[in-house]
Amino acid sequence: MLNYIWAFMVLAGILYAAVTGNIDAVSNGALDSAKEAITLCITMLGVLSLWTGLMEIAKQSGVMAQLTRLIRPLVRFLFPEIPKEHKSNEYITTNIVANILGLGWAATPPGLKAMESLAELNEEKNGRDKVHIASNEMCTFLVINISSLQLIPMNIIAYRSQYGSVNPTAVVGPGLAATLVSTIVGIIFCKMMCKKKG
Repeated sequence: MLNYIWAFMVLAGILYAAVTGNIDAVSNGALDSAKEAITLCITMLGVLSLWTGLMEIAKQSGVMAQLTRLIRPLVRFLFPEIPKEHKSNEYITTNIVANILGLGWAATPPGLKAMESLAELNEEKNGRDKVHIASNEMCTFLVINISSLQLIPMNIIAYRSQYGSVNPTAVVGPGLAATLVSTIVGIIFCKMMCKKKG
């Protein structure tokens, strides 16, 4: 459905430009935007490579294992039904740490693995006939992942730097406040819903 909406908007814009005699402006805008998109992608690729590499170094050096142990009580509180030594815990922890550091792209692979692992756990608990129903843990993980507490919003800082912001890091304080509130509200909501469901 979204594809149809976008296609309609693009075609409507082109037709309007043709009718009003502004087709040259549309062509120039498309070319300028394409150039800007490539420049932004190259900038973001550098940031992505740096932080993904740092995450891999942290994993290989054992820092991620230490962070996993450090936030294990929080993970146990958020996901009480996951067994202590289940592989989901590591994926969830890696995802949470990457999100806290504002590395959305680095958080995605462990997030997907965590959801797959939680789905397997759900299947083990409830059998194959109920796997289409998301478990409490899956819903909680999704809400926390979306609310995503961020200490350093690297994506936004990189975007602001790319577009010439005088102070690209000015968003750190407001970003931290906004994501802290959204995460707390998300956790409260999940706990209330899990209690209601249970």
